[in-house]
Amino acid sequence: MYQRKDYINWDEYFMGIAFLSAKRSKDPNTQVGACIVSQDNKILSMGYNGFPNGCSDEDFPWNRESADPYDNKYFYTTHSELNAILNYRGGSLEGSKLYVTLFPCNECAKALIQSGIRTVIYAEDRYASTSATRASKRMLRAAGVEFYPYEPSGRRIELDL
Repeated sequence: MYQRKDYINWDEYFMGIAFLSAKRSKDPNTQVGACIVSQDNKILSMGYNGFPNGCSDEDFPWNRESADPYDNKYFYTTHSELNAILNYRGGSLEGSKLYVTLFPCNECAKALIQSGIRTVIYAEDRYASTSATRASKRMLRAAGVEFYPYEPSGRRIELDL
């Protein structure tokens, strides 16, 4: 008997986990997931965008815009990348890779650099022309963090949960 040939590759596996993690987000507009992986392809941590522990999804705003920025989600949400870093309980992330469904913002780029993540693989770069994303790429390049887009295989994977 021979091994099967239609198994998913590492990139499909880890990006799939990032997309699955994004499904945990309660944000009505943008769901982002992240998966941090060791150099030897072991999952170290995962995260998705949402409010910090103890901050109820019912009590904090999900608005993108309002008359008072105090009532916008941006002061309160933690991005998936930062959540994945903060969720890690094993020591150093030095040399690890991050799979993320949306290119990291400048604040997450700082955390990625400081935590020792050396590679970022992203599915989407929706905000590429914004100052925040441009600043993110500038910092990542300066710090020697490699980043590149995920190359979709076109494979469809369906899960029955």
